Amino acid sequence: MKIGCPKEIKNNENRVGLTPSAASAYIKAGHEVFIEQGAGIGSAIPDSEYTAVGATMLPTANDVWNTAEMIVKVKEPLESEYPLMRQNQLLYTYFHFAADENLTRACMEQKIIALAYETVQEGRALPLLKPMSEVAGRMSSLMGAFYLAKTQGGRGLLPMGVTGVAPAEILVLGGGVVGTNAATVAAGLNASVTILDVNLARLEYLDEIMPTNVTPLYNDPVTFDEKVRTADVIIGAVLIPGAKAPKLLRREHLKTMKPGSVIVDVAIDQGGCFETSHATTHSEPTFVVDDVIHYCVANMPGAYARTATFALNNATIGYGLQLANKGVEAACRDNAALRLGLNMYKGTITYQSVADAFNLQDKYSVVEKIVC
Repeated sequence: MKIGCPKEIKNNENRVGLTPSAASAYIKAGHEVFIEQGAGIGSAIPDSEYTAVGATMLPTANDVWNTAEMIVKVKEPLESEYPLMRQNQLLYTYFHFAADENLTRACMEQKIIALAYETVQEGRALPLLKPMSEVAGRMSSLMGAFYLAKTQGGRGLLPMGVTGVAPAEILVLGGGVVGTNAATVAAGLNASVTILDVNLARLEYLDEIMPTNVTPLYNDPVTFDEKVRTADVIIGAVLIPGAKAPKLLRREHLKTMKPGSVIVDVAIDQGGCFETSHATTHSEPTFVVDDVIHYCVANMPGAYARTATFALNNATIGYGLQLANKGVEAACRDNAALRLGLNMYKGTITYQSVADAFNLQDKYSVVEKIVC
């Protein structure tokens, strides 16, 4: 199979879909790999490292899209890339369709095959989402701490406090991968951390593993309102695989919060879990509503691109080789986890939550009817 990796074009998206090691794995399996020149520069990977393992460098993104049967990316295609997508072409990347109707309809019209990293699922685990959730979760506490500085518009509160002065209160909504990593870093900053979740088994686990300055609590309305009022930083870390994130923090909550407090919406890729959120970029990462700073960057791990790129490739290469070696239909037939990752097939939506998000049930088909 001809496998292509174009350069990412999202604002400050410095990750790359293939590392030289991943390219080598495809080549050793008998496939051809085509990389856009300069695609790895943002992750400190020069073109020479790709050519050293046998990959072919192509001068433009058009060349890569026109050549490849399977495109391996990091982020969803942007509007300028829609015309480059070819019918029956397999795209292996993050899509987050439920948060973007224009992307959904464009991919349907182009009749591509969309294998979405974020919905590949092994049991309850999301193995291709997990590495980026770890990066974004750890980043979220760092960004919250940074924007608490008065010079960044925040309350002027040092997260860890000092002798005689209390540390910041950081509230984490959701105790999954993002929330656990956010709380771990916040605890390392010596902040006072609360995690809210509704899964009692998860709360019990978090209570066992977290340091003493982290308190896992059941998320009922009274506790939620109380913790929102006292928080200096709120990190939104909730997820429903493949679906829009639930809106946990409403506009009216902002009026009860401290002026200069910070909210970090890690769920923004799936539409955000704060009512007042909208996607921002690394160039303009924040905005203010009711004196509350909102950080809603839709590609947070792009800031730490080299770490994120290698972590992502470690997770994606195994599934990618199955797709390349067997073809998407056979790979999804043989592997239930990959089958859950198939969101779209040649104009048909194959993931229920995507169809539900935009009332496109007439365009939906059960994936098993296509690959089994």
